[in-house]
Amino acid sequence: MRAADGVYALRYAYRTASLKGEHFYGHPSDCHEQWPIDYFTWVAIYDGHVVVIDSGFTRETAEERGDRPYVATPIELLERLGIAAGDVDDVILTHLHYDHTGHLDRYPNARIMVQRRECDFWRSPVASRGAYAHLHCPRDLAALDRLIDAGRVEVLDGERALDARITLHRVGGHTAGMQVVCVQDDSGPVVLASDASHFYANLEEDRPYGVVHDLPAMYVAFDTLHRLAGDRGVVVPGHDPRVRDRHEVLAATDGAITRLSAYRTEGAPG
Repeated sequence: MRAADGVYALRYAYRTASLKGEHFYGHPSDCHEQWPIDYFTWVAIYDGHVVVIDSGFTRETAEERGDRPYVATPIELLERLGIAAGDVDDVILTHLHYDHTGHLDRYPNARIMVQRRECDFWRSPVASRGAYAHLHCPRDLAALDRLIDAGRVEVLDGERALDARITLHRVGGHTAGMQVVCVQDDSGPVVLASDASHFYANLEEDRPYGVVHDLPAMYVAFDTLHRLAGDRGVVVPGHDPRVRDRHEVLAATDGAITRLSAYRTEGAPG
């Protein structure tokens, strides 16, 4: 039985061996406390239309990188919602870092959507230099290129309205063509920040994440997230375990699936 219409966060992996300092720009030296990180993909289900936002990393990638315990593939978590990979109409890639680009060839009927600036950057010589080399998965990008050649990818230039509920907004900052997704849920706007704000603390304390492509654009992205959420909505960060504290975790999923809503839990800011 398919889950009720709405927006869901799928926690497919996690990492505990990280320090607070690495998650803020400048890597503050006084931030040595442990700072766990969750890896999510998201799905929006409305009126028979299924949209997946980001596609996670594979078990193979998890083994290669280490220290990232795997809960289940995003596709296995979709199945718990009563959705087969073949039911997915669209896959939106917020950006092309390794933890957002796996499994693309597992969605046989989906249109893939990605920003042109993002594609252009990861095809450039700079993408293989320095820290950039660690941030992408060449295997996944090759799969994306095959899908582009097959005519299954829509390459975007800026803002795009997918339908009456879902809009895509290019913000840059974390990557060259980073985009965020705003879903007009019945409860209000649910803004999926992905890595425009990894954690609530990034946005709420106006402190960008530690991986920076364009610092001024990261601050402007924060402004865009606030604007899209407005007074009635919420912003959902891309990697914060506290998402599961501020929203409804579905029973019998061991914390793997969370129903997102603009209804705020008591004491939680938007």
